Amino acid sequence: MTRQRILIVDDEPDMLQGLKRMLGRELPELEIIIESDPGRVPAIVGRETVDLVLLDIRMPDINGLELLAEIRRIDPVVTVIMMTGYGTIETAVEAMKGGAYDFITKPFERQPLVRALVKGLEHTSLLRENRDLRRRVGAHSPFAEFVGRSKPMQRLYHAIRTMAGSDYTVLIRGESGTGKELTAQAIHALSKRRRRPMVMVNCPAIPEHLLESELFGHRRGAFTGADQDRDGLFAEADGSTLCLDEIGDIPVTVQTKLLRALQDHEIKPVGAARSRKIDVRIIASTNADLEERIRRRSFREDLYYRLNVVTVRTPSLAEIREDIPLLVDHFTRRVCRELDLPDKRFSPAALEELIRRPWPGNVRELQNVVRGAVLFCPDGVIDTRYLRRPPAAGEPAVSGHEGGGMAYKEAKEQLVCNFTVAYVEGLLRDTGGNVSRAAAAAGLTRAALQKIMRRHGIKSEYFRPA
Repeated sequence: MTRQRILIVDDEPDMLQGLKRMLGRELPELEIIIESDPGRVPAIVGRETVDLVLLDIRMPDINGLELLAEIRRIDPVVTVIMMTGYGTIETAVEAMKGGAYDFITKPFERQPLVRALVKGLEHTSLLRENRDLRRRVGAHSPFAEFVGRSKPMQRLYHAIRTMAGSDYTVLIRGESGTGKELTAQAIHALSKRRRRPMVMVNCPAIPEHLLESELFGHRRGAFTGADQDRDGLFAEADGSTLCLDEIGDIPVTVQTKLLRALQDHEIKPVGAARSRKIDVRIIASTNADLEERIRRRSFREDLYYRLNVVTVRTPSLAEIREDIPLLVDHFTRRVCRELDLPDKRFSPAALEELIRRPWPGNVRELQNVVRGAVLFCPDGVIDTRYLRRPPAAGEPAVSGHEGGGMAYKEAKEQLVCNFTVAYVEGLLRDTGGNVSRAAAAAGLTRAALQKIMRRHGIKSEYFRPA
């Protein structure tokens, strides 16, 4: 295995030798390069694979901040930690804005320095592995939207590849916000049916009295308002894949016809005299406890066994905490592109806080927190002030104690912004991304709600069922 390499740059040779000896004892598995001539650093970074640069900020002939910019230009992934004896807040902020990962002051305390280097090396490893993975899978790979290298995610990737090779019915189980829809899309994209688009239906979003017609179609005159024949989603998915999202919420009356379709591979539109054969692969997903619903007789046991041919479970965010830095980096880059903003990143302290959080909303909740932090933070480095604080048990979602040392006006603006984002996102989540219904529920005109959404960078399509 290739040893990780640290480059230490300082114009004081005695300092360099002392650091090399100390780090050699503390981190013997690393290769340590020292350089007292900052002019030679760009060539070293361009020639060698350097995993971390420990860079002095005050050197003759060249400013450490200028050298930081040159290092980042040559290798945008390498982690740079600045060191200086002039530990001013202004210098630290300038270094972090320039892309430095962390900032430490002389004289060094041994353990804090070692901890900073270890975290910096882990940061480089994560970014490099994620970059290499994306290069291998390509932009149009079925796994292009997946982020993570933890063991649970590796098991998920393996299960997707395995299930894609068959036509078996698949049941995807997992908490809300864990990527069940992405998993279904990946299974279809790797299957022999991928030449035709997968059809997705969000079962709870369709009123009960319309669900049967939406799934199986209807004939003219079958019910009031049926003024023409209509093919349903099963017919639309003929020869392809039909994904039934939140299958646990469909009414028992529709479950009976769904069971017949799975058993006989045929459907009978509402009001039709004859059935028609179909060739559809079913992928169903749910966050419900189907076994408990069977006991309550709200879900048919025979349908459960028809659906549960092969099962895959999407891991919760609590199970893949080691992937949170990769997910944060991925979402941050995406939001910056969407909002046409310069690149931003989260500070080490902010990342640590995100890793520690419980995340009941899983990846979707993390994505929303990242989106809000990128939007509201005016700087290139996002610190903990801009992280929406999760409410404690019994506490309202928006608290009046979120100032965190900010001035009153700034804290008030932040609180109002947090409330607005949380309120509008809640409306859109409840209405499935329907702006007109959300506006009506809020007592606003559609135009007024759209203006608020534009101001805060909220997009309704994030909340719509596919």
